[in-house]
Amino acid sequence: MSKPVADVGFAPIATPAARVLILGSLPGVESLQRREYYASRSNAFWSVMGVLVGAAPDLPYERRCRCLAEAGIAVWDVCHSAKRPGSLDGSIDHPSVVPNDFTAFFSAHPHIQAIGFNGNKAADLYRRKVLAGLPPAFASVQCVTLLSTSSAYAHVRPDEKVSRWRSALAPWIGGQIIRHSASFL
Repeated sequence: MSKPVADVGFAPIATPAARVLILGSLPGVESLQRREYYASRSNAFWSVMGVLVGAAPDLPYERRCRCLAEAGIAVWDVCHSAKRPGSLDGSIDHPSVVPNDFTAFFSAHPHIQAIGFNGNKAADLYRRKVLAGLPPAFASVQCVTLLSTSSAYAHVRPDEKVSRWRSALAPWIGGQIIRHSASFL
């Protein structure tokens, strides 16, 4: 019987001018297959970003990434790799987690002022696997845990998700948030 292979994440979506880093845990199965962050249609990430900064899910992936960059948003995952059957964060095998190199990331992205965790699991993994190993200057970056955009939170109304993300991210991307009403799928 062969041992399970660890899922390996992606490079970050980021420019050196990014001000806020949105962190997930590890790409799900569909994201890994398509090589795109938040590829599953059941995940509301791109719908939320569509309302906030124009990175709507119906745009080509490359354009959505540009919208994030223009708004000062970087996207990455806590895990570089980990074993996980399926896509659920609760199935991540903690001993197998290899975190991404955040010291190198923060050095290359000196304008990061805040980290927004896309859900509790990302926040927990960061605290357990990353925080203690960071230099003090990087460990003091302000952190906020956002309502997860995963389908596990499908019971939360779409406008409520947008409202919570808008409020949480406004100090860092407020000037970039789209001010008009947008439809939410």
